[in-house]
Amino acid sequence: MFREVISLASRGLPIRVFTLYGPVRGGLAREMRTGLPPVTRMGVPALADLLPSLWYWARRQPRLLVALSGAILCKPWYGLEKLGENLWALLCSLRLAKWCREEEIGHIHAPWACGPATAAWAASRLTGIPFSFTARAWDIHPPDGALPEKIRDAALIRSETRYNIPYLDRSAPGWRHKMTVTRNGVPMTAAGAAAVTMASPVRLLTIGRFVGKKGFPVLLQACRLLKAAGFDFRLVMAGSGPLERQLHRLVQRWGLARQVRFPGFVPYDRVPELFMAADIFVMPCIIDSSMDRDGIPTVLLEALLHRVPVIASRLSGIPELIRHGETGVLAAPGDPGALARAVLNLCRDRKTAQRMAGRGHREVMERFDSRKNCEKILALYRSITPSETRVQQQAGGGP
Repeated sequence: MFREVISLASRGLPIRVFTLYGPVRGGLAREMRTGLPPVTRMGVPALADLLPSLWYWARRQPRLLVALSGAILCKPWYGLEKLGENLWALLCSLRLAKWCREEEIGHIHAPWACGPATAAWAASRLTGIPFSFTARAWDIHPPDGALPEKIRDAALIRSETRYNIPYLDRSAPGWRHKMTVTRNGVPMTAAGAAAVTMASPVRLLTIGRFVGKKGFPVLLQACRLLKAAGFDFRLVMAGSGPLERQLHRLVQRWGLARQVRFPGFVPYDRVPELFMAADIFVMPCIIDSSMDRDGIPTVLLEALLHRVPVIASRLSGIPELIRHGETGVLAAPGDPGALARAVLNLCRDRKTAQRMAGRGHREVMERFDSRKNCEKILALYRSITPSETRVQQQAGGGP
């Protein structure tokens, strides 16, 4: 979202950023620390502003305020966390709506379909200002209770993958004409092309949050099989998250301490170093117990940008980038044997692995260039908003 905001602003779109939460202090890339436009932040310190906004709308549109509250409270929600996020989003929408009127905002866009879109939807209902949202992956799987209403009332719905479109259409039939695919592009710069020597020990890499949908225990099971087969390798698992202890325990239990290294959270500025040192990038995504899943993980784009051969799960939007045998290798989700075989096959045929990585690199350059995608997004906004109208990017979080 950060680069989308910067790119749109650099092309002359008047844009302001509103976030439901306070600042993030650590782990930010240099450009995020210095290049963000002015941000209106919520969070606990903003409660003093939220209460007057509640009183403001309660006097002006009491029935609509009750209806919006009922639309959140009377819906099925997958867990208290999602319910809590949407209740907070509804409260923040009162300040957002008042602020959008004061700033003469002409369109509100939410970059996620969950809480941010709830805030944008409620603010739109209160003010009459049109809104849109982007559907990605975890924000619609599983769907929140208000997703049909948000689809119905949105002026535009962007999806990061083709995979999401039929799913959204089933959630609220009759609105498919509003839906369009806009890719989550990446900057077309890289530290260079990885050497991909496939020399022993073969260097495997994975990057991501240590959460269920990433499937990292499956990858460690594959490593166990590779070790049993006498294959010499080293795996770097970069990231952090709630499953970190579990992953460390699995490494110890399966005797993989020599093969697996955990560097922890790696700042974005240093991630290219990991790609440049890798022979194969592995992304073993699954659908976790909550039905959460990835769309097209950005790390796959970044791996191919560095011409690192990729192995990934045949899941969600991933096959829209990784075409089996052409731009990478696809394996069945949750199948450690398939992952292990894929690693062995790529190592046996380095030239084929490099050719696939090269085709994947061209695919990223042609279809996922952030500049090209930004032009498409800008054209979409201009098609639904009057000229010289400010677009309000309403975010769920922020640096």
